[in-house]
Amino acid sequence: MKVSIIIPVYNEEKTIRKLLRSLEPVKEKAEILFVDGKSTDRSLSLIPREYTVLQGAKGRAVQMNLGAEKSSGDVLFFLHCDSEIPSDAIEQIEAVMGKYRAGCFGIAFHSKNIWMKCCQIISNHRIKDRKVMFGDQGIFIRRKLFFEAGGFPDLPIMEDYQFSLTLKEMGVRIGITRKRIYTSDRRFRNGGRLRVMWKMNRLRSMYRKGADIEKIADLYRDVR
Repeated sequence: MKVSIIIPVYNEEKTIRKLLRSLEPVKEKAEILFVDGKSTDRSLSLIPREYTVLQGAKGRAVQMNLGAEKSSGDVLFFLHCDSEIPSDAIEQIEAVMGKYRAGCFGIAFHSKNIWMKCCQIISNHRIKDRKVMFGDQGIFIRRKLFFEAGGFPDLPIMEDYQFSLTLKEMGVRIGITRKRIYTSDRRFRNGGRLRVMWKMNRLRSMYRKGADIEKIADLYRDVR
């Protein structure tokens, strides 16, 4: 089972070093592709030459789809640039893929803030209860199934949410790894943790009700 790790990048010079450190134990076990969306900071200069770097238009969905097309793995692992994976991430993925066609990691934050602990519990429960996974949880999926599902929809936001809903509609069962992925809480720090949690729920509700996706994207805002 060959795993391709696909990492969209856009102005991530503040977070990419942690990611690169966490990739060290797995770089000999997987194909790793960075897909840059025309970064204007030093992100690209920080990526070692040993990794494949693709150039594409800005947009997480577009970047991840490009990475998927150019990859060669049997399993595609989509990883956010502000995440940190466990040293045995590939083994964790292989264990899940032995029983499932798609899955993700449980999520965790380094923050000890009570609201971030609540967010962590809610996010991990959502996978098991509602069968919905988000991009910051490290989505991985069989290559064939990814393309059968149409890849990530070309949306400015909610591409991971809609992709997860599509898999759910297809009756795809979702597996979850034993170990967790650590993700940055930068969005929560910048807007007040409880307020941001409430806002994210509201934006998903707006999306389900058919609100204009550009309006939702404007409300979400880019923290980079």
